[in-house]
Amino acid sequence: MLTVRELLGDLDDAAVLAGDAALDAPVRWVHISELPDPTPWLSGGELLLTTGLQLTDAETQRAYIHRLADHGLAGVGFGVGFTHDAVPEALAEAARERGFPLLEIPYELPFIAITEQAFTRLVNEEYALLRRSIAAQERLQRVVLAERGLDGIVGALAGLVGGVALVLDTRGTPLACRSFRRPLDEEAIAAIGAEAHRRARNGDAQPFAPDHADLHGRALVLPVSSEHGRAPQAWVAGVKDSGGLAEVDRLTLHQGATVVALELLRRRVADSTERRLAGDVLAGLQSGELQGAELARRLEPFRLGAEVSVIVVEPPLDGPLGDALDAEALPALVAADERRAVAVVPGLPDDELVEVAERVRARVAAAANGKPVAAGVGRAVPAGEARRALHEARCALEARTLAAANGSRNGNGNGNGNGNGNGKGAAVTGVGTWKDLGSFQLLLSLQDHEALALYCDSLLGPIEAGEGQYGGELMRSLEAFIECNGQWERAAQRLYCHRHTLRYRIRRIEELTGRDLGSARDRIEFWLALRGKEIASR
Repeated sequence: MLTVRELLGDLDDAAVLAGDAALDAPVRWVHISELPDPTPWLSGGELLLTTGLQLTDAETQRAYIHRLADHGLAGVGFGVGFTHDAVPEALAEAARERGFPLLEIPYELPFIAITEQAFTRLVNEEYALLRRSIAAQERLQRVVLAERGLDGIVGALAGLVGGVALVLDTRGTPLACRSFRRPLDEEAIAAIGAEAHRRARNGDAQPFAPDHADLHGRALVLPVSSEHGRAPQAWVAGVKDSGGLAEVDRLTLHQGATVVALELLRRRVADSTERRLAGDVLAGLQSGELQGAELARRLEPFRLGAEVSVIVVEPPLDGPLGDALDAEALPALVAADERRAVAVVPGLPDDELVEVAERVRARVAAAANGKPVAAGVGRAVPAGEARRALHEARCALEARTLAAANGSRNGNGNGNGNGNGNGKGAAVTGVGTWKDLGSFQLLLSLQDHEALALYCDSLLGPIEAGEGQYGGELMRSLEAFIECNGQWERAAQRLYCHRHTLRYRIRRIEELTGRDLGSARDRIEFWLALRGKEIASR
């Protein structure tokens, strides 16, 4: 950045008559004019050269200096030996009053020599700035192409700026923060975040310098534009370790904001693609369409090896479940349906699997806004047999839910004694494991699928055969009623029907099977048959 003082260093014959304290003002350009008011053609920051051709009286001379100072010029160089043999005293007096740099340019020093010297310095500075800017851009590009994520980007920005770089979301929460030499204190980060949040909430997408006193002159916060072009989707902040931000630092931060926007877009596209692929694999896994070597192959892109375990979570909070597994540094396939979220993870030893599931469930519960969260686990199996682990995890969770519901009915009177109560029962939390399966483990370990299918048909066959096509509605109603623990309102909502319609269907099931769904034993038998039918279809 060229200053008046630096330019004077190259001009030995020029003398400073006023404004010594302001000689470090930056010189944006050098302009020559003999107009008494050149300000309409100036934008501020220029060093003006004049011979004072029209400055013939003291009043005009004083007004001239005040006019230039008010317009923000860097200074004025007055050429003597033409209209004036010396700098007029009124001009010098006004410059001293304003602290405005006034230079006396001798006759022997032509203006063209000053402009050439200034232009050479300015062009060299711009070229150096351009080279540093290109180098910074190339470094950021390498970080993006290497897929080092936000941490890699802010780490590069911190080194380029020579300070602290951070990316904040629209609520002002840091998404990534890296320092060059010394970290920024928590109070300053909180102040930047609070101001960014306030501006985003007000729809303000303009760059700003933080109000925090310790950051004055050495910090800049830039918006990361969103695809909709309104409120920013994030903020990029840079804080210099010492001194003020130079022009190259500001350019680098602007480039950083563009790179962060690209990284966030890449994240969204990758997340969307991964969710779609995960949903397809999960659907194939649940239906049995994917199994054996094909299933193992489809699990490989999710960094899952020869053996896998399964964790299921209710309610279906797949986002928090994915974040919780990230915190465990576990690769996973995570997807959700309308009832639960499922994660297929690398095969883990039994004890470690339960410990991991407990921590994951706790993290998901912390993000669930007070909703009870329960989980179930399925032990490690070969990747091609992942459906077996999924069944075990689901059955463990459902067995825990069913046991809690029956305990609630029998222990606290929330039911009405016949299974038709509307009480909500106890909230189910914790992790269900193979230890909770009890006699259900026998069902899961049964290898004779024909015998299993025979058992299921003996209970469910009358429903399907007795009502023809309508039997499918009865089967769905039976499953919803059991999984909602006999709660009519919840089951009816799940089926999108009126509770009286559901009551009719349940009565019809009882008529067809001769069973009583108010009996815990019969409900368990139906539940076993439904799960067994699902397993037998593998």
